[in-house]
Amino acid sequence: MDKMDVAFWLTVLGTCCWVVCFWWMYRISNKQNAFLDQLRAQGKRIETLSKLEHDLIKEVHPQVGEIKDGMDAMVAAVKDKPAPAPHPASVSPRSSDSLPT
Repeated sequence: MDKMDVAFWLTVLGTCCWVVCFWWMYRISNKQNAFLDQLRAQGKRIETLSKLEHDLIKEVHPQVGEIKDGMDAMVAAVKDKPAPAPHPASVSPRSSDSLPT
């Protein structure tokens, strides 16, 4: 084999390597495109759910304000009442023996 035959076969081998490389990159590109399509679809689903959640919160928000006003009125009413006397069983007896003199 002379130098021309070696150069020819190396050129053929290099060309085959380029073909394999381009095929491999094509496969990777298709997989990435499929993944990006799935990601876009997921983003659209999340956006739709987020919009629905936002609409629900807007519907509930006035009711939350009404509940808070009702709670404020209840807290005010409870504060106005005197505290009931504690039950005798729940009160711990204080002994004067334990106090330092």
